[in-house]
Amino acid sequence: MSRKTLLTEKEIEIILHRLACQLIENHNDFSNTVLIGLQPRGSYLAHRLEKLLRNDYKIKDLQLGLLDITFYRDDFRRREAPLEATSTEINFLIEGKKVVIIDDVLYSGRSVRSALTAMQSYGRPDSIELLVLIDRRFSRHLPIQPNYRGRQVDAINKEKVVVHWKETHETDIVYLEQKETTK
Repeated sequence: MSRKTLLTEKEIEIILHRLACQLIENHNDFSNTVLIGLQPRGSYLAHRLEKLLRNDYKIKDLQLGLLDITFYRDDFRRREAPLEATSTEINFLIEGKKVVIIDDVLYSGRSVRSALTAMQSYGRPDSIELLVLIDRRFSRHLPIQPNYRGRQVDAINKEKVVVHWKETHETDIVYLEQKETTK
């Protein structure tokens, strides 16, 4: 398997600050905006952005929720191994709010579609935006595009974007991996 580094720890830090500033430009004080991280991998990015917005940019009224989409996926019953659900942690209504869905990698768009369905249980938002660290633009199955992206990657289907966070690995880094083909 070959591996190429897409983003280093320093580059990820710079991107996180840029994304936080873009959110502030569009949502000001966040009084009518909520952040929803998609479990499990989008939750790391969502927590990082929340920490930056609170500590570095002094945003006080920030609401963060974590959404599990396992049972809303269209491939839920199509996999050989059963999917393991995580927990949804949303202790507020999204009725009339501006919602920013946060995930690490936008690939086919199916996770975002599942999130849109799952969020209906929490109210009808005023608007929904999408923030991703990596946008794989040539892999979309659904007409879903991010409003905020850290980096756009032109990866073909045999390539995989792998995001490592300090919380689960020893450092923040993003790789593009390609399986070696045997002849």
